[in-house]
Amino acid sequence: MAIAHPQTRQFESFVTNLSYARQMVRAGQALEVLSPKGIDTGDFYRAAWVQSIAALEHWVQEEVLRRVAEEAAKDDPDMPRKLRDYPLPLHWVERVQRGETTTAEVVAERVRQDIARQTLQNPDAIAKVMALVTDVKVWREAAKWVNRWSQYRTSYDEKRLRGQYIQLLRRRNQIAHDADLIDGDLKQRRQIGEADVTDALNWIERIALALAYALDGDASKTSGHPASTGASEAPHRDQLHID
Repeated sequence: MAIAHPQTRQFESFVTNLSYARQMVRAGQALEVLSPKGIDTGDFYRAAWVQSIAALEHWVQEEVLRRVAEEAAKDDPDMPRKLRDYPLPLHWVERVQRGETTTAEVVAERVRQDIARQTLQNPDAIAKVMALVTDVKVWREAAKWVNRWSQYRTSYDEKRLRGQYIQLLRRRNQIAHDADLIDGDLKQRRQIGEADVTDALNWIERIALALAYALDGDASKTSGHPASTGASEAPHRDQLHID
């Protein structure tokens, strides 16, 4: 089943970053054929795994910032509750009152500063920051999209989809923080192969896509395509194919 990508520059950037990870996988495959001495081809797969999580984190940050700016510019009383109640330092409010800036600009910049200090990798952090731009429970809604795209051959709920992502994140942390060493061993590392990392990258793309759709609507009511985003649209739309 072909799933259309959101037409935003932020998601286009995510796809580009993920493609770098896929290039690392292809490089690892090519080196495996040559079997060069002194080179662990698994390191290409490990690098790809880390890159994919970084791509997702970067997309979460940029997507939320885009939506915050759009919501703040609307000055809509029905904006998401977390954004409506977002605290601003008094001196920033005074700048708005003096006409030096606008409320939308102040809010967008304040959120940007706060997000820059956060690590947006674990599911709780992702849900928390996305609550600024939607009142939807994003992981619960994302699980519905995953099931819909599989023609309901899967039965993911919020807990199970979070668990799927946590497994991917846990291996990333083992690679990034522990050199992928087996617990208690200073030399032997965990096995990794092309199939492992390709499956991981496909899941990262699927989860990001499901979260993007979750931000735009109810899986049980919408048509299956993300909402258009006006000025933020990318020049074309790619697709994810799910068998």
